[in-house]
This record gives sequence, C-alpha cells and structure tokens, in this order.
Amino acid sequence: AVLKKRLVKLVVNFLFYFRTDEAEPIGALLLEHCRITKEEENVFSISFVEEPERKYCFECDSEEQCQEWIEALKRASYEFMRRSLIFYRNEIQKMTGKDPLEQYGISEEARFQLGTHKQ
Repeated sequence: AVLKKRLVKLVVNFLFYFRTDEAEPIGALLLEHCRITKEEENVFSISFVEEPERKYCFECDSEEQCQEWIEALKRASYEFMRRSLIFYRNEIQKMTGKDPLEQYGISEEARFQLGTHKQ
C-alpha cells in the first residue's frame, strides 16, 4: 500500500479527492454499496461490495475527526437518504394524516414505499 497525502471533499454521495497543490479533483468515489470501517485510532477505510479486495484508507488528524468522517460517509449514500425519507414521510403522515410527498406528485412511486408496490 502506498500512502499519499490528499485533500477530500464530500458532495452528496461522491467523495472527491485532490492533490494538495491542485484545485481540480484527480478522482472520486461513488459512495454506494460500500462499507466504511474503522481501522485504527485515526484511520478508516472504504471498500466496495463489488470489489472487497480494493480498499481506500484515510488517516485523520484526530480520533474525533475520524469519527465525524465515518458518520458523514455512512449518511452519504442514496440508500441511506431513501430510508430516511421513508421514515420521516411515515412519521409526518402519522402526525398529520397527509402524505407530505403528495404535493410533489410522487406519492405512489415504488421507490418511496416501504412494502410492495400498490397495484
């Protein structure tokens, strides 16, 4: 394993990485179907379900910073956001009796349903 110093920026579900002296990213990781793992005190890794042998390790300046990155990255996937949307949608519907997504015309879409699609 080769260690390289990189700057990283999280944008929605992409983790962009930069050389320390350049403004344009040299690459990006799409944070879908991935596993975020605490490796050591200040180190975490990202590996992907499709390529478990390929692992990206990141070293932080502190234990606290490492934990913040792990939490942010775990919340960055589409699937996490989808599950959160479903949960909050159901909670709002219980409290108000109305589907909060109805006004956007997406209340019957299967991807926002908990169970099977309504016929």
